[in-house]
Amino acid sequence: MKEQIRRRRTAAHRCEVEQPKRKGMLIIISGPSGTGKGTLCERLLAQDRQIVFSVSATTRQRRDSETEGVHYRFISEAAFDRLIRDNAMLEYASVHDHRYGTPRQPVEDALEQGFDVLLDVDSQGAINVMRQMENCVSIFILPPSFASLRQRLHTRNTDDEAEIEKRLDNARAEITRYVNYQYALVNDDLDAAYARLCCIISAERMRTSRCHPYIPEV
Repeated sequence: MKEQIRRRRTAAHRCEVEQPKRKGMLIIISGPSGTGKGTLCERLLAQDRQIVFSVSATTRQRRDSETEGVHYRFISEAAFDRLIRDNAMLEYASVHDHRYGTPRQPVEDALEQGFDVLLDVDSQGAINVMRQMENCVSIFILPPSFASLRQRLHTRNTDDEAEIEKRLDNARAEITRYVNYQYALVNDDLDAAYARLCCIISAERMRTSRCHPYIPEV
């Protein structure tokens, strides 16, 4: 996350008008595997320089398409235990027989520096974060149907049939938790869903609890 902040701060310094300092907001995005939340997050990070990504730690094995420190921090069970013992996790949970967690300090540092932090986390972890962090923006991504969700899981070609069935069963349970979030976003069309996501974030940034614009005399 430090490298993300350095690059975004360099870009921000190119702005001619200095804006009043603001504390960043924590954006929590959740949804079952295959709903497209990862694609939505990637597009948001690529197009919004004010947002940095919170890199989670996990005990599962790295996939061929994933990069250490970019998609996740891949650590051992023993290392994960040490982070919990040191109270260095903002949240952690078990999903699909593996553990995932969010290191606390990088998130808090980025928020204090005025960056918005994007947290892609399962519903168990998201609820824990909401209990601890004030003024979170929580968004749950939903599939248009379970049939489309099954098709998306097959298209990814990352899991066998047994794993896909397991993820579908977990999805049915996870979807019931969308009521714990502020926003429910159905990803029936990627471009339309992304546009709605941007509208949510733009509106949340203009809340008076976060937005303190400077109004000059002339």
